[in-house]
Amino acid sequence: MMPLNCKWIFLFGLVLFSHGCYGFYLPGSYMHTYSTGDKIYAKVNSLTSIETELPFNYYSLPYCQPQDGLKKSAENLGELLMGDQIDNSPYRFRMNVNESVYLCTTKGLKEKEVKLLKQRTRDLYQVNMILDNLPAMRYANQKGITIQWTGFPVGYTPSDSKEDYIINHLRFRVLVHEYEGSGVEIIGTGEEGLGVISEADKKKASGFEIVGFEVYPCSVKYDPEKMSKHNMYDKVDPVNCPSELEKSQIIREQERVTFTYEVEFVKSDIRWPSRWDAYLKMEGARVHWFSILNSLMVIFFLAGIVFVIFLRTVRRDLTRYEELDKEAQAQMNEELSGWKLVVGDVFREPECSKLLCVMIGDGVQILGMAAVTIVFAALGFMSPASRGMLLTGMIILYLFLGIAAGYVGVRLWRTIKGTSEGWRSVSWSIACFFPGIVFVILTVLNFLLWGSKSTGAIPISLYFILFSLWFCVSVPLTLLGGFLGTRAEAIQYPVRTNQIPREIPARKYPSWLLVLGAGTLPFGTLFIELFFILSSIWLGRFYYVFGFLLIVLTMLIVVCAEVSLVLTYMHLCVEDWRWWWKAFYASGSVALYVFLYSINYLVFDLKSLSGPVSAMLYLGYSLIMAVAIMLSTGTVGFLTSFYFVHYLFSSVKID
Repeated sequence: MMPLNCKWIFLFGLVLFSHGCYGFYLPGSYMHTYSTGDKIYAKVNSLTSIETELPFNYYSLPYCQPQDGLKKSAENLGELLMGDQIDNSPYRFRMNVNESVYLCTTKGLKEKEVKLLKQRTRDLYQVNMILDNLPAMRYANQKGITIQWTGFPVGYTPSDSKEDYIINHLRFRVLVHEYEGSGVEIIGTGEEGLGVISEADKKKASGFEIVGFEVYPCSVKYDPEKMSKHNMYDKVDPVNCPSELEKSQIIREQERVTFTYEVEFVKSDIRWPSRWDAYLKMEGARVHWFSILNSLMVIFFLAGIVFVIFLRTVRRDLTRYEELDKEAQAQMNEELSGWKLVVGDVFREPECSKLLCVMIGDGVQILGMAAVTIVFAALGFMSPASRGMLLTGMIILYLFLGIAAGYVGVRLWRTIKGTSEGWRSVSWSIACFFPGIVFVILTVLNFLLWGSKSTGAIPISLYFILFSLWFCVSVPLTLLGGFLGTRAEAIQYPVRTNQIPREIPARKYPSWLLVLGAGTLPFGTLFIELFFILSSIWLGRFYYVFGFLLIVLTMLIVVCAEVSLVLTYMHLCVEDWRWWWKAFYASGSVALYVFLYSINYLVFDLKSLSGPVSAMLYLGYSLIMAVAIMLSTGTVGFLTSFYFVHYLFSSVKID
């Protein structure tokens, strides 16, 4: 696999040096143009449900199969981890040919098939179809409001009936745009690979491009004896979706189900680069924008006040201290309390120093991965048209950022210990700590998915691939980073550490209470965006406001740095020199609020989520997210506090 950075360097090279380039599209799949009558086959993805969050194979249900047999589409690492399983389907369209087509009639439904169909229907499972890389979109009216969904239900259960009915007739509406192929060069990156349409190919590129794919499902009762005489793709009479239950196809033993579909091609003014706009429209967009901007304004205001007051206080202390002569400084040290009295203990080695170095190293790795991924996504490189690309990019970035993790962790270890001895152990621990936590949680969840026979279960082969990537890429790079950390210039402490630790005065309140409370301010920058991210993950909605997410990430980093810095200064002022771990958890405690908010979201927003397996999946993935947030935000807070304390005590003349 070509590394992500090399891929984009190659892409930009094509853009810069291609002759006569008037414009290009980034990214998405390569644009296909079709001539009238060209055959186009739809694909099917895994069945999904917001009730269970357990994906299943489309052909686990008694649907019609393609004449040429099942063929799986090539899937990337991200698609496999997300449980996508894309197969070919018998649904065949011919460009600009409106027709009503017969597919097949099943044999009499067996007891096992009936039970499975009823279960999938009542769990609100959706069929996800794809045409020219566009998901099928369905529009539904609820209380006069038009709601758009991707996919269509397996079946439905009327409120006034105990019976279940299967969706066996689909009416497709394919939006097409006539493309002339003049004056444009197109470049794309998607599942079909990288390609350019040049001047020589313009004539071949002329035709129709698919810019929309809508589906209107219904249940129709057919005469199986009559319909089974047809062959696949025979034309049949169009049908009107019945409103009476007697004319709908019931799910019952020995029932023979006939599957048909209609397709209508409609010319549209939508152009190919804009065809994803309909999918990326966020519900409550005004509320989303207003909430984000309002939150950013509040955070800017609070952070500005804290920063200004804090700078004035520290500067006044430093100025006052510098203006005194040595005798006055000695007298001041005896009479006054504050951060100046812990000068001999402020750089004393913290408890569990190795664990701290490991967590800081992993935090740098996760933060770097998140920042680079969000920047790329905000620039448009992580298109939803390329399924799984976001997750694949994150994994690749995480692997290659092992060198930064090893460097920072070992250099901090060398600073604390004063020697490079033991750096290999630290590097190995950095390489194993966070991946080990993720591996344990995913393995437990995978056993649950295997027991449910879900396509979301990670196959053994993928486990081996992930382990190989980790062992062959991440571990060597982390060790290389650790080696570079031993060769880097050591950070020298500006003051000496006393042999006997200074006694810390008793306080009226425990320090951990202040540390936990400090996480509320960073959480204030995050919780609104967190709602949309959770909705995207668990309710199947598209999330594509990475520009906002980049701003929120920047604000989160700034606020975490300031909160940790202020809390460290407060602890030093009350002669508490044990600031190392408190600086980490002052900002890292935001992860606790994120996890609690995730539980709140599960209870109040995911009311439809049913079953202990689904709840365990949700909590397991939420725990991984919380640990990653704790390591990354804690790292920001600690590094800021470390350099602040180093600057503070190197700015005063202390013997």
